[in-house]
Amino acid sequence: MNHFTILAVEDDAPVRNLITTTLKAHDYNFLTAEDGESAILQVTSHQPEMMLLDLGLPDMDGIDIIKKVRTWSEMPIIVVSARQDEADKISALDAGADDYLTKPFSVDELLARIRVVQRRLQRQSDGVAPNASSIFINGGLKIDYASNKIEVDGTERMLTPIEFKLLNLLAKNVGKVVTHSYLTTEIWGNNWSSSMASLRVSMGNLRKKIEKDTTDPVYIQTHVGIGYRMNQL
Repeated sequence: MNHFTILAVEDDAPVRNLITTTLKAHDYNFLTAEDGESAILQVTSHQPEMMLLDLGLPDMDGIDIIKKVRTWSEMPIIVVSARQDEADKISALDAGADDYLTKPFSVDELLARIRVVQRRLQRQSDGVAPNASSIFINGGLKIDYASNKIEVDGTERMLTPIEFKLLNLLAKNVGKVVTHSYLTTEIWGNNWSSSMASLRVSMGNLRKKIEKDTTDPVYIQTHVGIGYRMNQL
């Protein structure tokens, strides 16, 4: 049995059954919740490693659940929703979701998104990023891989797992342009087009946390239509 526990928050019984049957078939532990109140109770009581979250719940909007959970936990949250507007995706990502999967979805894609999160968590638990020294320093930016701590000018900054991974990828390639497709593939898997909105939002949030002036960034430079580069300071 896989010891990785996933909370599936879904009020639609057929969809919830599809998700739980898929998780069971692939040896994941799982919990379920049919509304927001139950979801928050499951998170606080059982501390699952990941949440699959529908946005349209009977008692509260999924965005509000993300915001509540993010006040105390960085647990990865993958939204699984019928809402396909980019504005909804951006709202969820801005609130703190790590990924966004639209209904209808294939079970193979759902499992792939879960595996991406598992690999990221495993790399973080290993303490040191692959092919990286234990501490990276660039100007006032310091990344301590052993403790997963980020400091800017001596002040610690709290990053989400996605933001940490994004910063790590840029730091490993400091001075080089890293393409959109490389970043989205490394973080979210191979569905490049659906991950571009996630990348833009995550990059915007990362810049807010490490740049003094996001309109005149020092650390991360945009190469329009290509990707991003961390400047060597």
